[in-house]
Amino acid sequence: MNSSRTDAPVGVPKPLFSYRKYWAKRFGIAPFLPMTRAEMDELGWDSCDIILVTGDAYVDHPSFGMALVGRLLEAQGFRVGIISQPDWLSAGAFRALGKPNLFFGVTAGNMDSMVNRYTSDRKIRSDDAYTPHAEADKRPDRAVVVYAQRCREAYREANVVIGSIEASLRRIAHYDYWSDKVRRSVLPDSKADMLVFGSAERAIVALAHRLAAGESIAEIRDLRGTAFMVPRGWLPAGDWSEIDSSEVDTPGLLIRHADPYAFEPDKGSEAICASKTEVATAPTAKVVQFHSHTRMPKLDRTRTAIRLPSYEQVVNDPVLYAHASRTFHIESNPGNARALIQGHGERDVWLNPPPLPLTTAEMDEVFASPFQRKPHPSYGDAKIPAFDMIRFSINIMRGCFGGCTFCSITEHEGRIIQSRSEASILREIEDIRDKAPGFTGTISDLGGPTANMYRLACKDPKIESSCRLLSCVFPGICDNLNTDHAPLIQLYRKARAIKGVKRVLVSSGLRYDLALRSPDYVKELVTHHVGGYLKIAPEHTEDGPLAHMMKPGIGTYDQFKLLFDKYSKEAGKEQYLIPYFIAAHPGTTDKDMLNLALWLKERNFRLDQVQTFLPTPMAIATAMYHTQHNPLKKITRDTQSAETVETVRASRMRKLHKAFLRYHDPENWPLLRDALRQMGRADLIGSGKKHLIPSFQPVGTGLRHQETGTLAKTGNRKMRTTKPPRTPRCTK
Repeated sequence: MNSSRTDAPVGVPKPLFSYRKYWAKRFGIAPFLPMTRAEMDELGWDSCDIILVTGDAYVDHPSFGMALVGRLLEAQGFRVGIISQPDWLSAGAFRALGKPNLFFGVTAGNMDSMVNRYTSDRKIRSDDAYTPHAEADKRPDRAVVVYAQRCREAYREANVVIGSIEASLRRIAHYDYWSDKVRRSVLPDSKADMLVFGSAERAIVALAHRLAAGESIAEIRDLRGTAFMVPRGWLPAGDWSEIDSSEVDTPGLLIRHADPYAFEPDKGSEAICASKTEVATAPTAKVVQFHSHTRMPKLDRTRTAIRLPSYEQVVNDPVLYAHASRTFHIESNPGNARALIQGHGERDVWLNPPPLPLTTAEMDEVFASPFQRKPHPSYGDAKIPAFDMIRFSINIMRGCFGGCTFCSITEHEGRIIQSRSEASILREIEDIRDKAPGFTGTISDLGGPTANMYRLACKDPKIESSCRLLSCVFPGICDNLNTDHAPLIQLYRKARAIKGVKRVLVSSGLRYDLALRSPDYVKELVTHHVGGYLKIAPEHTEDGPLAHMMKPGIGTYDQFKLLFDKYSKEAGKEQYLIPYFIAAHPGTTDKDMLNLALWLKERNFRLDQVQTFLPTPMAIATAMYHTQHNPLKKITRDTQSAETVETVRASRMRKLHKAFLRYHDPENWPLLRDALRQMGRADLIGSGKKHLIPSFQPVGTGLRHQETGTLAKTGNRKMRTTKPPRTPRCTK
């Protein structure tokens, strides 16, 4: 379910750059989008048409969302100002540029503000990579809500539109890890007029032009990729239909419902309530009369909405939460997704279908804006770590069809790959060479969300538009997926050949299961584009966790390593794979983590940085963590048939799983010794090669996990637990 073609997979959207430019185009291009009244005066502006409020420092670079959207709107003729990292304790900073003529556009920044500030252990981070000097505490928790409320306070009549990854991941009721509860959609909390989700170029440009033409934002209800609040039971027109998916079947007599997971409603004849054998052997059972059902009418998907369980239902019902998650993710293909409705009190959150992907030509124009490729001059010589990391990198595509359950890319950017043209990418390399200060000849990354999905697409547009699968590569690579890496190989070669370019590195994450389909690509990558180390993410070695992640088996990693080592040797280079793993992911047992630790030791891997599972809003793995149900399968209340997903929630257990990944660290040995003894694996404690950890403890080490607590049963064993850390408060 992916595409990089120049034609959209369904419908014919209005081309992004075909709108008549707004009259303010006469003011020309701003060197930097203004952040002060003085800058507006220099440009001859009396007001801004659109003001973008962001939690990041303003860097005029296409990798920063506020710059990409701001320059896109500028190309449409609008005057765009930026309020960066404002003081949120009052509305004063939100009046800095005056009232926008069209709307405030509110974003938390490139990262979710909670992920940005807190670790997976809910500890406050000491720095912020998107702030000058990496200074912390320059944005509030749940920044979208806070900023939107302050915009409303500053100018009550102004339109407020929220977006970015933080808003996208909170567009329906969602589990919030930091407060350990289900929260409402961000729309009613922020009091915004509209939410745009995904990359949102189509929606934001159309919205701006329609508001400029005099339409009220309350009347704009037909834009794909938008969400808004409506009265309970509202439908766009009388010919729309609503499918109620707010409940799931319960054990007992079968009641026929429309299947919300199906591409088309079921067309079966009768609802079989009990088999003849069951009736004959159960004399006390009620005799069920069989009645034929008329065929369900075939509904127009473009005029059909699915009602999800309401916020009030999912807040205390794990089964309905998991059901809502499953339905939401299945309705994610822009080719066949239906509108979604979720009740919040007396009102509904209405979600239009996802946006149609940009064409290659549109992607090229978006990235062709006159970016300065550096921070706003007001920051002086201050270092902004996030900018330093990507200043010489190039984004060649967006989207990911991998479907990893713990990842937020799919929920935000979608599964359909949108690729730039080769010419556009090569021009950007030349621009970096000619204009970027400090360029020494090395392109730090030629990639995107995934390094090697460039131009990969479904072979058949009809199959792509009708597909309901959550991944194109799990449990195996789809037969309909075109995995030809030839265009990417050619791009690498042409990039290396540009005069003044010494090296082109690939630092984005690699889908090594896809790379195996093209040994020529692996050879090209290993020979020319690896700077000594290549980071890849098998995430685990055991089948249980991998199935709940929707990741390939560890044997695929072994196959890739053989090719990697072979081509490194042929190139005369000493290069290494650096695998990434996740601890405490849903579906992971203590035994799974022990087996992973033994796998690491057998291969002499000593990981410096390890990742503990962080439940981000709306991810499928987060639904598993919260509900202990698996949204990858049909959800039911039947406890006998429903899968129970093992989750690691206690702080000490999460630390234990993380400790298995760093089995070589003496600080973890006391915790691991206790766990191994309780697991009946004391045979792994000792000083031999067959042992995981030694029986001795170096002086001055091992104090980190010596915590007091109470004993609690975990499964069939006892583990020591500690009081969970305090969760952060929501900034009001």
